Amino acid sequence: MHLTTQPLLDLAALEAVLPELAERYAGGRPYPHIVLDDVLEAGTLARVYEEFATIPDDAWTNYLHLNERKYGNTRLDTWGPTMRAVAEAFASERFVAFLSTLTGIEGLRADDVMDGGGLHRSMAGGFLNVHSDFNAHHSKPRWRRRVNLLLYLNPEWRPEWGGELQLWSKDMKGCVSQIEPIGNRILAFNTDQDSLHGHPEALRFPEGVARQSLALYYFTEEDVHHPRSTNYRARPGDGFRGAFIHLDTRALELYDILKRRLRLTDGRVSQALGALSRARRRH
Repeated sequence: MHLTTQPLLDLAALEAVLPELAERYAGGRPYPHIVLDDVLEAGTLARVYEEFATIPDDAWTNYLHLNERKYGNTRLDTWGPTMRAVAEAFASERFVAFLSTLTGIEGLRADDVMDGGGLHRSMAGGFLNVHSDFNAHHSKPRWRRRVNLLLYLNPEWRPEWGGELQLWSKDMKGCVSQIEPIGNRILAFNTDQDSLHGHPEALRFPEGVARQSLALYYFTEEDVHHPRSTNYRARPGDGFRGAFIHLDTRALELYDILKRRLRLTDGRVSQALGALSRARRRH
């Protein structure tokens, strides 16, 4: 990647208060997490917004099934130079060291292929059911997923549009915290079977406006004895819909196994999910 000479983020300012941030992270409820605002420099943020808007529609992979309706993009050739530079900054040795101290997890590694990550966007009607994430990298089987970092890239957001990320208790009895997807806000949190999160209500964004983010995942190198796919969970009150959430989760487990064994690309999985979605609509 070509790294711009313009300032991207003031990491020194974050490092100066790292002990305080680490304490806040460890004390996050319902599981360790932290929210950091105004992370990117103003000029960098403006250029990222401009570049995001120029990404062609055919560059996006669709994730359209019962448990989510969103689009992803890990094709760096379709990203602008500032956006690529930002991703490189978050993968730098210095930032990863900062993140390790922040989370208390030693040996973190940035993911150069962005397995499941990259740019995300959801349009009006989009949603993401409450879930815990897959725990092992699909092409690096000894990489265990440990930390999620989400950088929200919404130039405008209003409460009536919805899309707050909900953090749920591990017993799924209730939402404990909601994170508004405000532009230039980072949310970082531990990734394990109890880190249940999502934005399950259909987005009410205006036509042509999307919920946008950069998702980056960090791993440690160790044996992963029981690779686990994304585990979607029904909420209290979901009723019979909960059965469909469960069935769709089981189907996605099969996709996950095929992706690991056959090294399927996200594009091929996207095509399969799109066909499944169309078949559901016909019936």
